[in-house]
Amino acid sequence: MPKSPSTVTRLLPSEDDLAKLPASQRIRYRLVSADCRYHANDNISTHVRPGELDELKAEVQAKMHDVLQALVIDTESDHNTAETARRVAKMFLTEVFRGRYVAAPPITEFPNISRLNELMIVGPIKVRSACSHHLCPILGRVWIGIMPNEFSNLIGLSKYARICDWIMSRPQIQEEAVTMLANELQERVKPDGLAIVMEADHFCMHWRGVKDDESMMTNSVMRGAFLKDANLRREFLSLLSKKDLR
Repeated sequence: MPKSPSTVTRLLPSEDDLAKLPASQRIRYRLVSADCRYHANDNISTHVRPGELDELKAEVQAKMHDVLQALVIDTESDHNTAETARRVAKMFLTEVFRGRYVAAPPITEFPNISRLNELMIVGPIKVRSACSHHLCPILGRVWIGIMPNEFSNLIGLSKYARICDWIMSRPQIQEEAVTMLANELQERVKPDGLAIVMEADHFCMHWRGVKDDESMMTNSVMRGAFLKDANLRREFLSLLSKKDLR
């Protein structure tokens, strides 16, 4: 027998009930209720309310302290690790994973009054991310090629770097990061063509596992004119080679 609306309402937690939960549980409840994915590389800022990032930092700090305890590290007498849990929590939430918890940076867009339609290349932009498998650093460079049209939105050069930082400051794999960056720029600039190349060192290979110091990963995304026009694609890639891709 289906539940009456009043019964369903009673089953839902009230704001007072939610307020008693840790911030991570409150945010997760909102995400699940809204049927929103919250993978490592997803931005969840619209579900985080003012003050909750500070609460999350306190939660992560406590959990990180437990991790240090499980590693049999005496954080009470070891002056080097006494504040490690707090530092790691702050680093995760406000620096290396910041792109998950804050809204996209404000970007001023300008109409293409001059009807520019020539190839533009921005880069190399230095980017920092983290491998979602081991939370090891990914350090690299990104080049962006734009083929605008008269209806494209033009953005300042520094804004490309801000968008890159926002997308990359999350745990993820490089292949997905480049695609997410392409989607964001395509939506904002609306060019005829978009090309992105990313080259990066993965410390999950350098620092652990195979411990290969030489390997790098390079991948690309081509959209619109860059995908259809082989000559344009070659021009973009040839210009990158002159900028010392390696």
